[in-house]
Amino acid sequence: MSKNICFIDGLEGVLKYREVDINELVELPYDAVSYLLIRGELPGEQELAEYSARLHAEREINREVMDIIRMCNFNIDAMEVLRTVISFISQFDPNLNDSSPEGNMRKAIRLIAIVPTIVAAYYRVSNGKEPVPPDPSLSHGANFLYMIKGSKPDPLEAEVMEKDFILSAEHELNASTFSSRVTASTLSDLYSAVVSGLCTLKGPLHGGARAEVMNMLEDVASPENAEKFVLEKIEKREKIMGFGHRVYKTYDPRGTIFKQLSRKLAESKGDMHWYATAEAIENTVVRELVEKRGKPIYPNVDFYSGVIYKYMEIPPQLATSIFAIGRISGWIAHCFDQYEKKKIIRPRAFMLDEC
Repeated sequence: MSKNICFIDGLEGVLKYREVDINELVELPYDAVSYLLIRGELPGEQELAEYSARLHAEREINREVMDIIRMCNFNIDAMEVLRTVISFISQFDPNLNDSSPEGNMRKAIRLIAIVPTIVAAYYRVSNGKEPVPPDPSLSHGANFLYMIKGSKPDPLEAEVMEKDFILSAEHELNASTFSSRVTASTLSDLYSAVVSGLCTLKGPLHGGARAEVMNMLEDVASPENAEKFVLEKIEKREKIMGFGHRVYKTYDPRGTIFKQLSRKLAESKGDMHWYATAEAIENTVVRELVEKRGKPIYPNVDFYSGVIYKYMEIPPQLATSIFAIGRISGWIAHCFDQYEKKKIIRPRAFMLDEC
């Protein structure tokens, strides 16, 4: 049942994947959480080893894919490249038209494994550097940082990246997951469903909000400017990126973890600037909107994740595609669930009035 993939209590701030609380999940490897979402249960030691081995074996991209990446516009968001390349690689998959559970699982493994490599390769090439081949000995998060930076990551940064992917992996019927499910409901292939998710995630009101948070932090520039910035936004009735959620009426549990991680990073680097700036923005928003006006507008998943990317020197153009690296396991879990139903999703037009 799709409702068992994810559980959210928006009033209490609870998030669970397959009935396991998010605070427990962030202590696991991303591969274990990916397995949980797709298979429906946490893997044993041998199952995790076999699943990870399959993922690590599929990380490489071929020359044809690199040729496509090199032909792309280097001034665009990485999401544009990612959706193009995923469409392109589908034609080389011998399992493309195999819709059996085994065929779909092989496609799922390939997609989860190759998306980080595509994003990292584009980043390197667009900055005039040669791509770094994936390292099969590294975890999902550590390997991604290795491929974009060209050196083994600091253990704390590797840990934070791994947790970032986990926190991004699943969130019920958000816009991109629903988009993927609609595509899967037509019995279209898994690549098409993932491309649907990518196109939807790209929007600034969804996954694109992370990049907007990073740009906002640059605009605010310092903790001293935060109050003036927020008050002007409120006066103009403009959205403050990284705040508010359609589901949560309290603090987003992912936001709580991201805040802790961003402070940990700031302290490890001996540089509290970006954390202090973000906290000053948060404090003003909470004072003005929550305490004075009773509006439940707290930081969501995007706010402090943007702070983390600032500390790890990840540019805004990669922010949404990194979200996709984590979220793809959730999309696939929902697609598999939808394939089992063999029933097309067909909403009625009057439902749009509720959006």
